Amino acid sequence: MRKPAEVWWWAALGAGAGLVGGLAWVGVNIWPLLLILALVGVLKWSGAMGQLASRTRIGAPVAPARGAVPRVRFDDVGGHEHAKQELVEALDFLKRPEAAERLGVRPLKGILFTGPPGTGKTLLAKAAANYSDAAFLSASGSEFVEMYAGVGAQRVRQLFHEARTAARQAGRGAAVVFIDEVEVMAGRRGQHTSHLEYDQTLNQLLVELDGLTPHDDVRVLVMAASNRADLLDPALTRPGRLDRQVRVDLPDRMARRQILALHAANKPLAGDVDLDALAHDTFGFSGAHLESLCNEAAILALRDGAPALSRQHFHEAVDKVLMGERMDRVVRSAERRRVAVHEGGHALAAELVRPGSVSQVTIAPRGRALGYVRQSPDDDPLLETVSELEGQIVVCLAGSEAEVLQLGERSTGAANDFEQAWAIARRMVLAGLTELGVVDEQALTKDQMFGAVQGIVRRARARVRALLEENRRELARLADTLVAEETVDGPTLRRWLATEAAG
Repeated sequence: MRKPAEVWWWAALGAGAGLVGGLAWVGVNIWPLLLILALVGVLKWSGAMGQLASRTRIGAPVAPARGAVPRVRFDDVGGHEHAKQELVEALDFLKRPEAAERLGVRPLKGILFTGPPGTGKTLLAKAAANYSDAAFLSASGSEFVEMYAGVGAQRVRQLFHEARTAARQAGRGAAVVFIDEVEVMAGRRGQHTSHLEYDQTLNQLLVELDGLTPHDDVRVLVMAASNRADLLDPALTRPGRLDRQVRVDLPDRMARRQILALHAANKPLAGDVDLDALAHDTFGFSGAHLESLCNEAAILALRDGAPALSRQHFHEAVDKVLMGERMDRVVRSAERRRVAVHEGGHALAAELVRPGSVSQVTIAPRGRALGYVRQSPDDDPLLETVSELEGQIVVCLAGSEAEVLQLGERSTGAANDFEQAWAIARRMVLAGLTELGVVDEQALTKDQMFGAVQGIVRRARARVRALLEENRRELARLADTLVAEETVDGPTLRRWLATEAAG
């Protein structure tokens, strides 16, 4: 049924068309009238589009999750025990406001999750809403930024209004507002000279945070996530706004074991699958990587028609997640030999510098790599010493030095290795781990930096050359085996080295 205003509009439009037609019939110039009618139509259409935008776009960030309490619990998030504990403390004021007020606790208004991508920041926010039985509304920082001034600020107001409305409609006294990629809308002010839309959006968010009180009928907690906390405006992270920062880092081995168990719970596993060993082999994986690993293993099992996921499926999935799909690239025999020597040099140096670290060496082409060495250290290091960093540089340079030793010259395959070696050496200089002592990057000249880095790389090259010369026979054997069998695992390589040492 049409509204009365719409009926009058269409009636006026019909009357106007009839009048214009009658005037044209009697010979009157109707072009000025047509121009006026066209202008009125454009204005009417623009107003209709603005109303449509206000109904559909401003509320778009929160519409999919209106008032819904997520089903994700803290038990469904593997690892991150410290982060969970911090969240529970912050959420107690939502569950027990009377106890917090009795003790004089100032309730937290906001929590900022920081850390690499894929580590579970969004999952923790959903679990927090589930724990506190709060309405959960989510949005992305990019949804608040537009080219038109004032639109972002209006969307921020709409978001908090929707949060309170959703909580009241659901009969809940609390709401959690989650903003992902908050650095997009809350970057440092004054950096956007074209217009002040970014600053207005951030200012409105700060106003909403300052307006939160524990005596509201709906207690609102703001959660935000960012991979680049260094880009955020300091006003957002000061005490009284996003009070608590929770670091969500890459999982350690125990956390990886828990995450693997969660993602493998709905999958049939063969008897040879060892999740502890798999957690050891997935050093550096995030939670998203581990989920993808289990999914890829299931896809491989489906492709093979296997009734359960085997150890081989998981090992193949690790390579696929790390390097991509295996390529059907035809490699010439001379290049295959060179790749085997190159990767054999990496693997041999890694095992000699850090025993037990090599998990697998292969010359199977994946993605843009013709071969690679997968390393899995025994422990997840928090700090790195000078000897450990120098050992990493030795491993980076071992591929090209092995080519020189076995084949007489280097190739372009070592370009990425050289970049990594140079970056590690540069990090050592800036960390004060060289003869230059404690330095400031801005105070160093280019010649000083170049000389210090070049000295580290030169000493590492001499060291790796001596290691490979001493183990020339093992290097040749490893390269021959890679050419014939394509892949050698870490235990096999360690048995060879132990046999040669005993002989």
